Amino acid sequence: MLITLFYFFIAIVFIQIFYYLGVFGKFAFSKPQEITPKRIPVSVIVCAKNEEENVKKYIPLLAEQNYPDFEIVLIDDASSDETLEVFEEFERQYPNIRLVKVQNNEAFWGNKKYALTLGIKASKKDYLLFTDADCYPTSKEWITSMTSQFTMNKTIVLGYGGYEKIERSLLNKIIRFETVLTAVQYFSWAKIGSPYMGVGRNLAYKKDEFFNVNGFIDHIQVRSGDDDLFINQAAHKGNTTISYSPESFTYSKPKESYKEWFTQKRRHVSTAQYYKFFDKMQLGLFYSSQLLFFLLVIILLAFQFQWIAVLAILATRYTIAWTVVGFSAGKLKENDLKIWFPVVEMVLIFTQINIFITNLFSKPVHWK
Repeated sequence: MLITLFYFFIAIVFIQIFYYLGVFGKFAFSKPQEITPKRIPVSVIVCAKNEEENVKKYIPLLAEQNYPDFEIVLIDDASSDETLEVFEEFERQYPNIRLVKVQNNEAFWGNKKYALTLGIKASKKDYLLFTDADCYPTSKEWITSMTSQFTMNKTIVLGYGGYEKIERSLLNKIIRFETVLTAVQYFSWAKIGSPYMGVGRNLAYKKDEFFNVNGFIDHIQVRSGDDDLFINQAAHKGNTTISYSPESFTYSKPKESYKEWFTQKRRHVSTAQYYKFFDKMQLGLFYSSQLLFFLLVIILLAFQFQWIAVLAILATRYTIAWTVVGFSAGKLKENDLKIWFPVVEMVLIFTQINIFITNLFSKPVHWK
């Protein structure tokens, strides 16, 4: 029995090495990205629901972007606070701001995709750049950096949306590390020609891509997924690229309690069941191989079976994974996370299990 587990352990390690070197290494060891400014017309789209304080702070940062031809489409999704009034003031203040007011609709009540669809249809530019109401760009070159990756063929650009750093907070490190790992995954798969998701905090595509798949209609019944489900459907090897220059990043405030973050992750994970079969398979294989790796290490070492070989394999796996994660974190300007890899990885594995079990028995709550 133990010998079978040992060989199974070796197979699991090979799967892990394939992911870290064969897939994630494509992003980790890639060259710094060059920015070749384009002057294509851009509509920056922001959808907000009860985000009064955030939009007061962040919309001016969007309006002050250093870019020659852009508009900002502000979508108020039937807010019950002062979000609409703040938007109206910005519309008077900035000539390139366009306001879309969404009324509650019985068929689509509370569905962000309905609000975004109205905003996209109201936009006047050919290229769309999305961010959330609680996000802000790292520089005035955000639009320039994201749009620089568009070409005649590459009409979808996946960006990085990070979270602010909070000193002396383990939860903050966990949240940011999970965000980095997620970005490494979707960046890497996009680089090898199999894009499967993006994040609405920082995402761009040509308007034609939206209408080519009839917008969100195929998954309109799913409350979440305006970003990842859309990309899963519309993106492919020929039309998708990534943007990872530091000027292209956006940031937002992370959750400050484990319960809030856990609820947020439940919403994100719940959309994965609607991904294409291959994408569900590769994600499931990666996360299950992580869990099995640790379980088999514990079992084999507990019985002291081939313990020298097990420790050697353990060290090899960690060296490879830590190196890839370290280089990736450096590219995403999250250098302080490198040393926390072993601890945070364990926490994330068991959090994923908890989310999976919890989602089996109850549905997560979505758009506010």
